[in-house]
Amino acid sequence: MKVLVTGAAGFIGYFICQVLCARGDEIVGIDNLNDYYDVDLKQARLAQLAGFANFQFFKIDIADRVAIDQLFSQQKFDRVINMAAQAGVRYSLKNPYAYVNSNLVGFANLLECCRQHAIEHFVYASSSSVYGANETMPFSTQDNVDHPISLYAATKKANELMAHSYSHLYQIPTTGLRFFTVYGPWGRPDMSPILFARAILAGEPIKVFNYGKHRRDFTYIDDIVSGVVRCLDKIPSGNPAWSGLKPDPASSRAPWKIYNIGNSEPVELLHYIELMEKAFGKTTQKQLLPLQPGDVEHTYADISSLQNETGYSPSTSIEQGLQLFADWYRDYYRD
Repeated sequence: MKVLVTGAAGFIGYFICQVLCARGDEIVGIDNLNDYYDVDLKQARLAQLAGFANFQFFKIDIADRVAIDQLFSQQKFDRVINMAAQAGVRYSLKNPYAYVNSNLVGFANLLECCRQHAIEHFVYASSSSVYGANETMPFSTQDNVDHPISLYAATKKANELMAHSYSHLYQIPTTGLRFFTVYGPWGRPDMSPILFARAILAGEPIKVFNYGKHRRDFTYIDDIVSGVVRCLDKIPSGNPAWSGLKPDPASSRAPWKIYNIGNSEPVELLHYIELMEKAFGKTTQKQLLPLQPGDVEHTYADISSLQNETGYSPSTSIEQGLQLFADWYRDYYRD
């Protein structure tokens, strides 16, 4: 297949490109290479991808309608994976328009191009943050998700709704993937693994929000990508049993589907830090702080539908994953 992967220089996008290139697909990656975090890390990921003869990269912003239109016209994609988005819950409190431009305008541009160019399947990143104020655990795709507690989460929920409208109106198969706390080598510097690793190795206190009582469904990057690729290969055709009298929130009569991708084994934040300290062979002080605005207190994925329908099975324990991350961190940052 010829597949467009947006956000190809990003954490998840980079690994998706690797796996698809390795299995023989023709991959076009795009990214705007913005400076939300270290551009050198993004360039280093792209340097790894440059070793694949079946990978090509273009610096394009999905919010640039003209550039996106031209790309689709020139390349003739079979399928599209959208990993491009303005990420981060906390940043959305300070820079809301970055989320509007990328996560809403950019997403609309991609949907419209999928319509105009008869794309076989549009797969896109949603987020566990859409569960917002929900407290029933584990989070299920059968749950109502109408109470986001950050603009970032609201844009991801909006993506799911926008995709449904295009699936309904134009029969474009779309699949939304709610990721749960992705971690691993080549991760984003604004996320907890790198923030904590730096503090541990420097002997500086770690800022621990919600007094360490957070529970997160930490999911290793290889398991996330396995789920993405399985979903890419499973084109939704619509649920003939769907009823508007008792609607299933995760499916539709239209070719539209929502899945959780997680590890389904939540870990308390303080225990996670202990495991990271063990992986690095050092300990440090913890500065216990209250819950931050926009943060969800706990996440825990019900992945039963993804398992039943695709055979997905996460296989990386938190201990294994953090050790692999620590080994990469020491190598990449020479620390």
